Amino acid sequence: MSDQQVKGSYVEPGHEYTRDTNYIEDRITRDAVDGWPVEAGRYRLVAARACPWANRSVISRRLLGLEDAISLGLPGPTHDARSWTFDLDPDGRDPVLGIERLQEAFFARTPDYPRGITVPAVVDVPSGKVVTNDFPQITLDFATEWTAFHRDGAPDLYPEALRHEIDEVNAVVFRDVNNGVYRAGFAGSQKSYERAYRTLFERLDWLSERLAGQRYLVGDTITEADIRLFTTLARFDAVYHGHFKCNRDKLSEMPVLWAYARDLFQTPGFGDTIDFDQIKAHYYVVHSDINPTGIVPAGPDASGWLTEHGREQLGGRPFGDGTPPAPPRAGEEVPSLVTA
Repeated sequence: MSDQQVKGSYVEPGHEYTRDTNYIEDRITRDAVDGWPVEAGRYRLVAARACPWANRSVISRRLLGLEDAISLGLPGPTHDARSWTFDLDPDGRDPVLGIERLQEAFFARTPDYPRGITVPAVVDVPSGKVVTNDFPQITLDFATEWTAFHRDGAPDLYPEALRHEIDEVNAVVFRDVNNGVYRAGFAGSQKSYERAYRTLFERLDWLSERLAGQRYLVGDTITEADIRLFTTLARFDAVYHGHFKCNRDKLSEMPVLWAYARDLFQTPGFGDTIDFDQIKAHYYVVHSDINPTGIVPAGPDASGWLTEHGREQLGGRPFGDGTPPAPPRAGEEVPSLVTA
């Protein structure tokens, strides 16, 4: 999604932050109902590691083993008012799409595209056009429409019997936590900030109670719900606690959620997608109206993510009847990943 308002200020004085949730809603499906068929090698996922919404799609792709079917383009952690740029690639161009800015793929689809240029975005390689940037649907379709290309042992991230409960949990987590930290950080008034702050920590307390007696959010295996919560928790102490003023507690001071987050971080497919340096660079550099100096904090110490969590005692099977994914492939490793 990126932080949505790439064309201007994030904070509107005197107002509550409202996220623009209008996306290109085309889907890639087995029946190609929107004109985009599931086809290995045809599409490229553009997903900056810095962005929590994009991070979800990278985790899902890893867990399901879709690396051979859907290639991955990685913009750098910062962007200007126009769009994300491929400044990490040789010559500043995506090696598959041949573009310098993600904006070019949006303009190939809709000239002068008027909305935010957001990640994740799935691009049709032959035409160079964005197919969709509808981030919640992208991961659901990875789990349900791309099954012919899942790896052997891939987990069921959206089990049919649990979909109603997963959807309910996802809705409140999005409203109060995933987007809640932004509603606090980009609040334009004291009143709207305090309202978002209270709602956020009330929901985190609710999640702590829910997770005190069960290892995962829904059922006894990792699902879409865990992926969506994890990417916010992974950024909490590094960014949201200070930068977004979500400072009642650090994640590391909330025992249940901290153990839950470490459990997932240490699960293959989760922590090996997290780049804390890129995360901090994105928020502290791009949000110049919140952090006008552009200074990026040196901390916090991330080594705690590898400490023992003890969540195995609650039972549960991370991958259900499946198996862990293989290590990240060459070129997709996270160079700044915490090591023991």
